Amino acid sequence: MGVTYVDGVARGAEGQERAVRFLVDSGAKYTLLPKSVWESLGLRPRRELTFVLADGATVERGVSECYLILPQGQSHSPVILGEEDDAALLGVVTLEILGLVLNPFNRTLQPMRMTHA
Repeated sequence: MGVTYVDGVARGAEGQERAVRFLVDSGAKYTLLPKSVWESLGLRPRRELTFVLADGATVERGVSECYLILPQGQSHSPVILGEEDDAALLGVVTLEILGLVLNPFNRTLQPMRMTHA
């Protein structure tokens, strides 16, 4: 199993931007921004959620929203407001908003096959 990173930009409501190197995590629901990034963008928690980690531990984190710009597209997305030592993660909700999936064979982001209802 390999790891996949994608370089992007997170933009705050006032237009401030930060370059972010995201680990693409197909097992994570939400995208996570480290504390130094979200604070510099002026993000504030809109709600608190409890998350279960891979080891079964639970943590509470604030959730906000920001504009994310990736080479494959851009959109608003919910983001977890991480702690200082947390890694920037690109989660499944953001991938779905952008219409992307992680190809597990070549570890690249590709357009999602859309089906109509």
